[in-house]
Amino acid sequence: MTQQSEMTELEHSSTTHDHNGCREKAIHTAEQLCSQRGVRFTPIRREVLELIWESHRAVKAYDLLDRIKPKAGTAKPATVYRALDFLLEQGLIHKVESLNAFIGCSFSDRRHEQLLLTCVQCHEVEERPGERVMEAIAKELEQAAFTMQRKAIEIHGICGRCAPTLMSS
Repeated sequence: MTQQSEMTELEHSSTTHDHNGCREKAIHTAEQLCSQRGVRFTPIRREVLELIWESHRAVKAYDLLDRIKPKAGTAKPATVYRALDFLLEQGLIHKVESLNAFIGCSFSDRRHEQLLLTCVQCHEVEERPGERVMEAIAKELEQAAFTMQRKAIEIHGICGRCAPTLMSS
């Protein structure tokens, strides 16, 4: 397990989790990566990323639109979808296919595959590197002579924070 994945795990499991720190780090990383790549991190793209990072829960595009409208009354669905497409393309967010929703990427500063753990109780989504899982899948794909186009694994269950409350009820 890498130091960053250990830190992410500890941050999420801590009862004193500083989510503002997560959001600030994500915005700072986005600014740096966009600058390095020579792409524009426009105010609407920034706003959408900030809204996605308001929590560790997946957010739907139309919920983002509803939250942007008070600030930018002219925002239309296409505006939000273009911003989401940009953020996905830059690896700053992930789409949670099973929920048709989006989460912030915890590892946007490096290329990686997605292992997303979604709690059915609190609805938070935790991104994990899952290196051993991904290596095992890569071996299976190789043996099957299957060429992958993209890979994301989503697992739905009960997170460590919610499990004790379910056991006590």
